[in-house]
Amino acid sequence: MKPYRTNNLRLLLVMEQCNPDWPSVPLVAFNLFDHLRKLTDVTLVTHARNEAALRARCPDSSIDFIPESKASARWFRLVHRLTSKGGTNWPLQHALSYPIYEEFNRQVYQRYREPVESGQFDAVIGATPILPRYPYSIAKACRDVPFILGPVNGGLPFPRGFEKIASREFAGFNFLRHIGRLIPGYVDTYRRADRILSGSEFTRDWISRALEIPGEKIELMAENGIGKAFFRSPLETPDPGKPLRVVFAGRLVPYKGADMVVEAVAQASQQVSRPIELSVIGDGPERPHLEALIQEHGIQDRVTLTGYVPPEEMPARFAEADVFAFPSIREFGGAVALEAMASGLPCIVADHGGIGEYVTEGCGWKIPVQSRARLVEQTASALCELASRPRLHEAMARNARERAREYTWEAKVERLLGIVTEAIAQRRGPIAAAA
Repeated sequence: MKPYRTNNLRLLLVMEQCNPDWPSVPLVAFNLFDHLRKLTDVTLVTHARNEAALRARCPDSSIDFIPESKASARWFRLVHRLTSKGGTNWPLQHALSYPIYEEFNRQVYQRYREPVESGQFDAVIGATPILPRYPYSIAKACRDVPFILGPVNGGLPFPRGFEKIASREFAGFNFLRHIGRLIPGYVDTYRRADRILSGSEFTRDWISRALEIPGEKIELMAENGIGKAFFRSPLETPDPGKPLRVVFAGRLVPYKGADMVVEAVAQASQQVSRPIELSVIGDGPERPHLEALIQEHGIQDRVTLTGYVPPEEMPARFAEADVFAFPSIREFGGAVALEAMASGLPCIVADHGGIGEYVTEGCGWKIPVQSRARLVEQTASALCELASRPRLHEAMARNARERAREYTWEAKVERLLGIVTEAIAQRRGPIAAAA
């Protein structure tokens, strides 16, 4: 059989969620597809709900849109209405959304079983949903070509001592995650996969232990990537004569920890003479609580609640800041931390989940999650250090940007193609170098 050139690979990319106009998983999926299609021959299979946005951005790409039945459309609207009262009940929403995904999954298998089995593709990649919840029936057709699953991420429990926040985030429904293993084909999907890409060490260990997957089949790969725009702002020498500008960016929900940043800024402001200013970017149900907290600490002149900022404006917002504080106690991907690092911001994060794997001692602080009071205290201490030690600040800024280069979309896609070609080689023989 002829060897394959990496720039001529024929890939089938299955992504139920893939949309450049929507945040979180759909946007992550789009960026992966967008970078892959520039390097090799990719056929994207996605849900019809993404058609308008993808047609506008990628009119010449090979994309197959899987239609939705009227029953699924009604069920989709009902599920989102039922699970979005008083905050989003994510465990329940993911569980109830399975029939919608399964309709998509079944049609993908029906359309692509024969093309995959007949060798029309060199490999199949199943990349969304990122949560390790659902099966991929198309894996059964990958008898002679590799099936790559992931990145998958999730399942992280709330840390001890944060039970009140966990209850507000509907953690009582987390038992629904275990139902996934009862879905026909779920475990089989993981066991058939030639490679499984895990977005965090926690998920990697869970997959290996719970699903009895050999460790050599699992590769660590962050689900997120960073665009070039975040690297464009020049790194400025910290000026101790100006206020230290802190930024928080994320949904204003309990577990993200914006309230802890507000309290940390209040504490640090009493310990150093240099003024500390905070910009809270994002919106959500916690905003009234934050407004009250700011009033309580009397720091209205130092804190700005910016509200929602479109993704394309975030590079400029980060360029205006000096440090990123984000003590989220249950973060899987944490793309916002990578974006801040690429912008040259030292990061202060909670060391629980994937986000703690990005930040090293050289580019910020990752604080052990022992208690809420400890997180606030340590965040305040880090702010005081940065406010009073400009050389430390300057070194961390350089290190943060350098560390972030490992997570660019270009680096991620290059590594993914390397994994794919290795898997093909194991199945079919060596792959020729690109011409």
